[in-house]
This record gives sequence, structure tokens and C-alpha cells, in this order.
Amino acid sequence: MMSLRPVSLSYFAKEPDTSSIIRGQNFTVECIMGADGSDHVIHSDHETILILPERGATLATEFETIEIVARSIAVVPAGRAQLTLPEGARVFALTTARTDTDQGHIVNSTDYQTLDERVLPIARPMERLAKGAAQVRVYQVDEVPFPDGNPRLKFFQSATMSINWVEYDGQRDRTKLSPHAHDDFEQGSLAIVGDFVHHIRTPWASNAELWREDQHIEASAGSMAIIPPDLIHTTEGVGPGQHILIDVFAPPRTDFIAKGWVFNAGDYHA
Repeated sequence: MMSLRPVSLSYFAKEPDTSSIIRGQNFTVECIMGADGSDHVIHSDHETILILPERGATLATEFETIEIVARSIAVVPAGRAQLTLPEGARVFALTTARTDTDQGHIVNSTDYQTLDERVLPIARPMERLAKGAAQVRVYQVDEVPFPDGNPRLKFFQSATMSINWVEYDGQRDRTKLSPHAHDDFEQGSLAIVGDFVHHIRTPWASNAELWREDQHIEASAGSMAIIPPDLIHTTEGVGPGQHILIDVFAPPRTDFIAKGWVFNAGDYHA
């Protein structure tokens, strides 16, 4: 029987030198807000994806210290990583195996007192190719080409996650939305820049008591929507200006990899 778990929409804290976490069933997304020279440590047993949308930062691991420029995606090996952020910088840290998470920092922790049996678990991480396995891999978004047939989306992965970087200016074309559903995935939709509406439809089953009205959930920058399996959904950027939305999945989307859409898929063995 279809779960009645609703879409969860939460907002990250916005104060300088703070962090807050919004979770899905298999992943967490932390928003780290920097004060000048502030440090933030991440411990994870799996790789971490860092998203730096506006400002650069310094990253130190056990093996190296590097400068990461703005508008980059960094895939960080498992273990301890320390970020040093300038004033006003935002970094989003996406993980599947954090070992240092304070439950008090998880904005939507009560949503997962009962787990959804439909959500595919992370059976085991993909294997990173041995060459440079201990190195941080940084991808500057503006240097990554769009895959054929996807002029708004750029796809990346870690050993346990997939993300889509979706970016465009102005209102999304309302005649070209993309409603769809996932049988065994949650989708996280991380709004980084701009205003959005998440359109949600619950499919009709034979039991009319489970039918629900369509939802049109307004979301602005600094929010995260968690969309359960089976719900039909699409997200519309509204209003003028830039829109950046990151779609988050765990485990990795093997269908995207098979289509050749994931830019760094060649870094991994299935």
C-alpha cells in the first residue's frame, strides 16, 4: 500500500558561523555558514560531496590541503576533512555515513522515526579507481559540459550519491516541466539560489481514502525538500533572476550513469 509520508520542506539556519543539517533516509545535507577564517570539521566513513556555490574555501584532509574555488563540486575521500571558510561563505556538505552528527542539528529528525521500506538502501559504496584514490577531486561547474539532451542539468556522483546541478535564468518555461516519480528513491531538492514551487501529485490507487489534493509548495533559497517515492513531482523556478537547484539521490543513479550523463562516472567501478 502506498505510504502517506508527505513531502518535507525545511530551511537551513542562516546565521554566520553556524551549521544545520537536513536529512533524507540515506543521506544528510549540511549547510555551513562561514565567519572569517572559521573552521568546520566533517567526519564520514563514505565520500563527502561539497558544493561551493558562491565563494571558495580551504580544505584540508589527512593527505593534502587545497584551495577550492567558487562554483565547484568537490568529492572528498572518506575520513576527516577540515574546511576553512571566509566571511559569508556557504558550503553544502552531502554525506551518507557521517560519524559526527549531532541529532540536535538535524532540522527534520522527527520525520525518520519510522523508515520507509520502499527506499533502496546503500548496499555498498562504488569503488573509486585506485589512481589518486586519496585525492580530493574538484570539478568547476562552468567547465563541465551539458550532456546531450539536458541543456539545464549537470550530473556528478560520489561512491554513494548522485547529484544534478540545475541552473537557469528567469522563470522556467511552464510548457516544458518534467513531472515524474521514483519507485525506490527519495529525491532531495536543495534550493541554493532563487524561488521555486515544488508541484506534487499523489497517484490515485483503488482506495479513494488515500487520494490527496495536488500540492504546490513554495520554496526559497536555503531550503531542502525531501520527496518520497511514488509521488509525482516537478519543480518550477519562479520569478526573475538566477535559479540553482541541486537534486540529491542516494545510492547513485545507475540509470543516469548508463545513459552517459554523469560527468565523473569514469572515476568509479560499479
